[in-house]
Amino acid sequence: MKRDLGDGYELDDDPSRVDRDAVHAYLGGESYWAKGRPRDVQDALIDGAERVVGLYHEGEQIGFSRTLSDGHAQSYLADVYVLDAHRGRGLGVELVRFSVEDGPFAETKWFLHTRDAHELYRRFGFTEPSERVLERR
Repeated sequence: MKRDLGDGYELDDDPSRVDRDAVHAYLGGESYWAKGRPRDVQDALIDGAERVVGLYHEGEQIGFSRTLSDGHAQSYLADVYVLDAHRGRGLGVELVRFSVEDGPFAETKWFLHTRDAHELYRRFGFTEPSERVLERR
C-alpha cells in the first residue's frame, strides 16, 4: 500500500523497496537505540517483521518503521525514524499514522519504547504503561 504525501514524499509498505543500506546506516550508525547493531541483525529484523514502512523523498529512503505483531491482539512499533534534514514537516506523524492506523494491525493493542518522542506518540493514543505492565531489561 502506498500513500502520496505531496512534495515528492511518499509512504510505502512494500518490503522489497526498503533500502537496507540506508536503514542500516541510520539505525546502526546514528540512532540512540540501535547504534552498533550489525547489518546481518538489521536484515533479519526486517525479514522477520510483519510490516515495514518506508518513507521516501523522490525515491530516496528518508524514514522507516518496523512492526512486530501476533496478527490478532498485540503489535509493537520499532525502529521509527525520519532523517534530520526532513524533520519539521509532519512526516514523522504521517509515518506513525500510516504504520499504526492505516495498516492491517490497526485494531490491535500497540506497544513501543521511546526516549524522546513521547508527544508524537501521544497523538495516537500511546500513554505511559499502567500498573499491570512489566518490562524485563
